[in-house]
Amino acid sequence: MQSLIGTGVALVTPFKKDFSVDVEALKKIVQYQIENGIDYLVILGTTAENATLDIQEKEVVIKTIIDANNGRLPLVLGVGGNDTRQVVTELQNRDLSPFIAILSVSPYYNKPTQEGIYQHFKAIAQASSIPIIIYNVPGRTASNILPSTVIRLANDFKNIVAIKEAAGDIPQAMKLIKYKPKDFLVISGDDIATLPIIFAGGSGVISVIGEGFPKQTSDMVKLALNNKVQEAYQLHYLLMDSIDMIFEQGNPAGIKEIFKSLGLSENTVRLPLVNVDENLANRLHKEVKKINEM
Repeated sequence: MQSLIGTGVALVTPFKKDFSVDVEALKKIVQYQIENGIDYLVILGTTAENATLDIQEKEVVIKTIIDANNGRLPLVLGVGGNDTRQVVTELQNRDLSPFIAILSVSPYYNKPTQEGIYQHFKAIAQASSIPIIIYNVPGRTASNILPSTVIRLANDFKNIVAIKEAAGDIPQAMKLIKYKPKDFLVISGDDIATLPIIFAGGSGVISVIGEGFPKQTSDMVKLALNNKVQEAYQLHYLLMDSIDMIFEQGNPAGIKEIFKSLGLSENTVRLPLVNVDENLANRLHKEVKKINEM
């Protein structure tokens, strides 16, 4: 899965002021990623406000991104949930041919045991015709996938090829890297932890800040993968304040404010999310100007 090494971005779903999906803005955002060095695109992840899109809107988002991309970058599709049967049914009925992999989040809310998590991903592995990236994000799911469970899944199912690791736990990521099968990829799911994970042996990042600053982020990751430590950290420290800011009042409200500053889309989010406040918006706009002038 060489296509998953480097910088992927979890695309937002831009909305118009009336809260409808802004198809033209989404096309511009896709083009912005392609022009600035991003390696692959992730569709319908958490940052896409997937939880507040209906079935028809999800299809619009998928089709828009596929058409705008026009085969230029590899695509990953988010297919996950806390009802294993429903996830399996979607995998069995969806045309997965446009995608190189699916990204599937660990079941949220139910708080399954490690065995329950294993059985969930076993069912997904048996149903999917394309490779699978496990998504571990305990801050959203209320349960952590332990390294032993990930390694078990990676060894038992050859189509489970990677993990997006967003536990915010560097020692846990290092355990994954130490014990994983040779070709299994550990991808950072925390922008702030991207370099430590790469330098420990990780394969890159699925980023949020990267879609706002794609050139700087993709350059940073390329430098890190080539073991150019000081040069990579120069870009990390350039981006560090903006990373903190985009998550300060929730994702994707922060990154959408950056897109507004860039003139790519409105900053509209759907309830229960709300826009960042005026103070943070002003700070983000200043940060965009500062970074893009350097």
